[in-house]
Amino acid sequence: MAGKIRVLVAKPGLDGHDRGAKIVASALRDAGMEVIYTGLRQTPEMIVNTALQEDVDVIALSILSGAHMTLFPRVLELMREKGLDDVLLTGGGIIPEDDMKELEKMGVGKLFGPGTDTHEIVQYIQDWYQQHRSVKK
Repeated sequence: MAGKIRVLVAKPGLDGHDRGAKIVASALRDAGMEVIYTGLRQTPEMIVNTALQEDVDVIALSILSGAHMTLFPRVLELMREKGLDDVLLTGGGIIPEDDMKELEKMGVGKLFGPGTDTHEIVQYIQDWYQQHRSVKK
């Protein structure tokens, strides 16, 4: 790969459960990626501003609160407003399959549910990076 993949892992909204986000962040770091973890209770504006400041390749949201149909679209909207059209928005949590499909139609990348093998997440991000960002770095 041309450089280290920079990933922002964020917990938007009022959801206070971050164990899964920390496990994914550790797995991404173990795979050689640079990981910025924002911690709990981030607003979409805070997440996108951090992504811009940190020049990330990927924003990964962890949402267990059921607010995914509000938070993912808002983050995507802010990303587009700030010119982050070439940054992958992905994530996971408790998200019904129909909602995953709807979010994908909006432009969100693949979403992962509970119990997903972290190697699958790592591979997805690496493959996306190879196809979309490696030549730009």
